[in-house]
Parts: sequence; C-alpha cells; structure tokens
Amino acid sequence: MNIIDNAGVLAISTRLQRLSEQIRKDGVLIYKDHGIEFEPKWFPVMYVLYNKSVLSVVELATEIGYTHPSTITLLKELEKEKLIRSKKDKADERKRLIQLTERGRELVSRMGPVWDLMITTMTDITNTTNNLMQAIEEVEAKLRKKSFVDRAMEQKAANAAGRAKSKKKKSA
Repeated sequence: MNIIDNAGVLAISTRLQRLSEQIRKDGVLIYKDHGIEFEPKWFPVMYVLYNKSVLSVVELATEIGYTHPSTITLLKELEKEKLIRSKKDKADERKRLIQLTERGRELVSRMGPVWDLMITTMTDITNTTNNLMQAIEEVEAKLRKKSFVDRAMEQKAANAAGRAKSKKKKSA
C-alpha cells in the first residue's frame, strides 16, 4: 500500500480519479479491440444526444452534470470529429442547439454491443460487498442535500464552538 492509499478518506478524490483513469484507459482499449476510435470522455455527450436528440448547450451541460466550459470543450472536440453539429435556435438566436450527425448516430449504433459488454463487465467489477455504484449514488444524494464545502464549514464552526466551550471550562 502506498502513502495515498494509507491516507484513507482524505485521498478519496485522488483514488476516484485514479480509478476513473484506469477505467477510461481500458475503455479505449476495448473500443479499439472492436475497431472503434472513441474517447471515453466523449461518452456522456454522445449518450445523452443519442437519447434526447437535440439539446441546448446549457441543457446538455445540466444533463451530464458538467460545467458549461467543460461541456464546450467536449463539444468542440466532437464537432471537429464531425460527430455532432450545432445550429442556432430559431426561437432564441443566443442559444445553440446540439445534435448528433449521421456519422455520430452510426458510431453510437456500432457501440451498442460494446456498451453491453462494458455493462456486464463493470457490473461484475462493482458487484462487491460494498457495491461501488450504490455507494456513489448514496454519496451523490448526500452532496445534493448539502455540499462538501457547506459540511466542512459547519464542522469548522462546531469545532470552534467546542474549543471555546472547553476554554471557558478551563478558565472557570
């Protein structure tokens, strides 16, 4: 075990990133094995547009849970690959509507069997005593109720109040 692993919950973000990078790297290899050139980071945009057909940039960012700038970066890559296209919304010229191109739809169709394989494999990997997917859903639900920073600030205030109370007892 290395120092990061020994850091426990303090290093949760680092460990989740490490896990994510390993899965993405292996995902690229699985796609390549099936003759598909595809970056796993494109998945959320492609998957959502395949299921929702046309969305504004803001709607898409909300749907995938990414910031607007991160979504724009992905969209630029996908446009360059000719997998998506954008057009101005006739009702609101400020809005850009995003949709898959024919090439994008064909690619998603080809990926269906690969996604089935990935679902089966990831289900096996995550089906542990502490089921990773269930744990992620539980943590995300808690964070929707109250953010990490809000919880930390509450804990900081509680610690300060506890120290003040302790100091008062000692001086009495």
